[in-house]
Amino acid sequence: MNAMTAGTAPEDRHWLSFRIGAQLYAARLADVSEVIRDDELTPVPGAPPDLLGVRHLRGRIVPVMDGRRRLGLPAEIAVDPLAVRIVMLAHAGQPLGLKVDAVGELIDGDGLEIAPPPPGRASRDDDPVSGVLPWRDGFVALLDARRLYRLDGGGGDVA
Repeated sequence: MNAMTAGTAPEDRHWLSFRIGAQLYAARLADVSEVIRDDELTPVPGAPPDLLGVRHLRGRIVPVMDGRRRLGLPAEIAVDPLAVRIVMLAHAGQPLGLKVDAVGELIDGDGLEIAPPPPGRASRDDDPVSGVLPWRDGFVALLDARRLYRLDGGGGDVA
């Protein structure tokens, strides 16, 4: 287990939560650049199935992933289509959008214990879940942006 302590940098203690299906996930606040409304995307021929397409955002072309497909969840229609958002992440200079069903709240993990991912998840090298954090009556699955992007160790391209 990895305890978050007072010596942990503030950006490592704060997480933005969001819901995909019935599960609550979170990304480090330091990796989140903004949250935007779902909008029309341009499909990319030959792209991986979890890449919904690309969109223009302030002069940049940003890939947008389907959170459900990327996390291995079954395809469903969002309960409230008006709540669907794209969480814009930035890691190693690479922007990426992650389509989620709804954005939650800011989680302050100070003093909370991060547990390892559930058994079976850690066996996948590209699984973006890096740990779980107890939250209210359940838990939040914490995402590792580097693995979410499938970046190689040298800070390569989103794949």
